[in-house]
Amino acid sequence: MQKQFLLTEEGLKKLENELDELKTVKRKEIAEKIKVALSYGDLSENSEYDDAKNEQAVLEARIAEIDATLKNAKIIDSSSISKEQVHVGSKVVVFDRSENEECEYYIVGSNEADPLEGKISDESPVGKSLLGAKVGDVVEVETPIGIVEYEIKKLLA
Repeated sequence: MQKQFLLTEEGLKKLENELDELKTVKRKEIAEKIKVALSYGDLSENSEYDDAKNEQAVLEARIAEIDATLKNAKIIDSSSISKEQVHVGSKVVVFDRSENEECEYYIVGSNEADPLEGKISDESPVGKSLLGAKVGDVVEVETPIGIVEYEIKKLLA
């Protein structure tokens, strides 16, 4: 059975746009590189040809990966997300008791995770522990630096 991928509507659009770019623009660019490299003659010592074929293999692997993700995607409908509990698709403001500061996280599927943008995976230790929590709850997260406590302050979405 294929793994189901959770995606927000934003994540779905991003993947669809990337797939379109890869299929329409990047494929043509690489095909042109291969064509030029072939014009150099002898393929046994043609590093441009080898590089272009490797680039083509990487591109086709990424296209296949996106296709598989989209075929097995479950889209999180933001309008149906509970404002009472943390779910995938929730934006949550927490108070980090160990750092004595507020943080805002957007809980997303693993394909969309980007900690630098505050997007954390539902499969990460922090994301997993926040799921199902309500405003006022305190959750403990086991991290590499020890147990961290987060108090749920607000659910934004």
